[in-house]
Parts: sequence; structure tokens; C-alpha cells
Amino acid sequence: MFSKKSYLALSATALLLLSACGNGDEIDDTGIGNGNGDAADDGDFEGASDDPTELTVWTWDPNFNVVALEMAEERYQEDNPDFSLNIVENSQEDVVQRLNTSLSSGVATGLPNIVFIEDYRAPSFLNSYEGSFYALGDYFETDDFADYKLAAGTHEDNVYNVPFDTGVTGLYVRTDYLEDAGYSLEDLEDITWEEYIEIGEDVYEQTGISWITNDHGDLGLMRVMMQSSGVWWTEDEDGVTPYIVGNESLRLAFENYKQMVDAGIMNVHNEWDQFIQTFNNGDVVTVPTGNWINASIMQAEDQSGNWGIAPIPRQSLDGSVNASNLGGSSIYVLDIDEKELAAEFLAATFGSDVDFYQDLLVEIGAMGAYEPATEGEAYEFEAEFYGGQQIYQDLAEWTQEIPEVEFGQRTYEIQDILAVALQDYLGGAELDDVLENAQSQAESAM
Repeated sequence: MFSKKSYLALSATALLLLSACGNGDEIDDTGIGNGNGDAADDGDFEGASDDPTELTVWTWDPNFNVVALEMAEERYQEDNPDFSLNIVENSQEDVVQRLNTSLSSGVATGLPNIVFIEDYRAPSFLNSYEGSFYALGDYFETDDFADYKLAAGTHEDNVYNVPFDTGVTGLYVRTDYLEDAGYSLEDLEDITWEEYIEIGEDVYEQTGISWITNDHGDLGLMRVMMQSSGVWWTEDEDGVTPYIVGNESLRLAFENYKQMVDAGIMNVHNEWDQFIQTFNNGDVVTVPTGNWINASIMQAEDQSGNWGIAPIPRQSLDGSVNASNLGGSSIYVLDIDEKELAAEFLAATFGSDVDFYQDLLVEIGAMGAYEPATEGEAYEFEAEFYGGQQIYQDLAEWTQEIPEVEFGQRTYEIQDILAVALQDYLGGAELDDVLENAQSQAESAM
């Protein structure tokens, strides 16, 4: 049972969901960085040691991933006192680049035992470096995890990942602004994007406050729309062939996006800090994004009680649902010495420990994709900031409804092409021409 002290900790710190979007670094889907940020020196990374009881982990975010690992280490040491973790923390960009460089060399020396990989990037690593990762499906009950999380780490019918944080999305809403315009949070439940836009136009007309904010160069919102329909911008069969022309989900995402821009209900920001400021300053009504945004929203303490979370809108296509994902990572084991110990450690903690997941939620707000842990006492917490809503329970329920998609091996490479296509479309180009041009560019890039 949780003590009163635990609940106070939950209300103060449990919403620090910061790692699902990494640390803001941009990396293309091949694992090579785009030059933003300083690359880590070789000395910043340590490989696996000769100590058979110590495992080396590469990860990012000291306030989230690192803390989760330290908590897992402490729990595992209760039955294995000689066990220890050597946690090597760098930016996500540096972790991806160094892992790519090490695996490309074909030499196992210098590799870690365990590494965190963003779900969007995992298929590229698994396909490019077959035999480099250790299959984990026999170590834990894979059926206990959300299908869409497992899919990102499954290759040739083998499960290579232990899912960690979910990027389950929600429609974060200023309920006081809604009420001023005659609406309630319930009016935003089980709606399409077209209905979302229609309500947004009315609220904007009555309040003068922007309905949504977005960066035209960031297609995260379109990824959310597409995953709710179980579709991606590569073909499911190979995860490489661009699927742009004929992709009704992508086409509708473009159309809905332009509708918001043309209606004047979208505020446009250019960087992360501006994004945060927009809703912290009260300049936007809704924020459709991953649950990791909680901590940033709650920075505005004076807005406590004026926020709620509704399910994400769905596309007006058959099979689309009011649930999606944005971001999130999983944990992988390299096929090197002590791989069995690494697999056993992950299976005993992230792969099966219900109480551990309750503690993760209380301490750092980590929303896992482990279904047996979603009915514990921590998930019944009524968040005062969100008007007493049991937000964790709702988010956990939506996690189980997220459609499984094949992310493919070129998520960010194709996204860069589509970001230019979107600018052309917003500038007045015909959508058919825009998508056909993007298809040709993507095929050439492949």
C-alpha cells in the first residue's frame, strides 16, 4: 500500500514524463546524426566490463531513464546482492551514433550489455545489424505488453525488446476555456479530427485563443493521426518502400492540418521552448501529444484545476481509433558475454514486476506498457491539477487500444521529405502533385 508520503510524492513529481521525446536531438533513421549538438568523445562511453556481475547500460535522460535503471538495480539486488549496473548516460543522439558506429565496425569490443533505443529507430537497427541483438521473448510474458510496443522490437518473429515507457497520446485541454465557450471535456471524447476542428473554430471565435499550436517542420501530429489508423509512411511488407501516394491516412492528415491552418485556429511555434511557453502562458486551448508533456504543462502551477485530458481524436477512416502514440523507447540486449544475465535482469524488473511499475509511476511518472501493472493503487490517483481526473488510469486504458504499426527503417528520413511537401501544400500547391513528388523523392532516397 502507498503511504500518504508516497501520494504527496506522486502529486509533486510523478508527472516527470520527459524521456519519450528523447532530449530534443534530431537523428535520421539510419542512426547518423544531423550535426545538431556536440558529439560525445569516445571516452564518454564505456563498454561491457570483465566483471560477470556488472552490466553496462547506454541510455539518455538522467531524470528518467537513469533513475528507472537505478530503481531496477536496487530491486534486483535484493535477491542478487553482488549484481550492479554501470549506467553510461549521454544524449540520445550520441547513444544512437555511437551504437551505429560500434555495430558497423563488426567488433563487439566496446559495446554495452544493454541499450535503450527509441521505438521509431529500432527497426532500422534490427534490420541493419542482424545477429547483434539477443532475442528476449523467452524470458518474459510478451502477451502482458501492449502489442504496438512489442511490434517495434520484433524482427523475423523474434522479440528483441523489453518495452519501457509508452508515448500514449492524449488531448490535453484547458477546461476553463472550453466552459467559457459553452463546451465541456466530454464534448471532446470519441470525436474525429474534423469534429475537433469544428469545435476549435467555434471556441476560437468566442474566446480569441488559439485552438492548437504546432511547428510546421515537426510532423509528430501526423504520426499520431496515422498510427491511430494503423498506418505508416512505409509499406508494412518490407518497412522500406515509401507509402505516400495512395495512403489515405497520410492524405487526410495533410488535409486536416491545412484545414486548421486555413481556419486560423493554429498558433505556429518554431522550437521546443516556444511550444512550452504557448500553453504555460495560456495562449492555447488544446495540446494533442504524448503523455510525457505532463511535467511541462504542470509548470504553470496557477493553472491547476483548469486542465483535463480527453482521448486523442481519430481519423474519419474505417478502423481508426481514439488512441495513438508519440515517442517512447524500449530496452535491448546486445548479443555479447553476459547476455543471459542482462536478459534475466530485465525480465525480473521491467518485464514482470508489478510493484516496480507502481514505484516508477510514483517516483518519476513512468507510464509503462505492462498491462498487469495498470490496475494498481497508483493508477487510481486523482490528479488535482487535472480537476481530480484519474489521468493514469485513462492513459493506461488508451495504451491498450493503440494500433500496432510497422514503423519501418526510414521514419525520419521520409519525414524530412514530407515536411518540405507540407510547406509546398500550405503554400498553395495541389495535394496530388505534392504527394507524388514526395513519393518520387522518397523512392530515390531509398
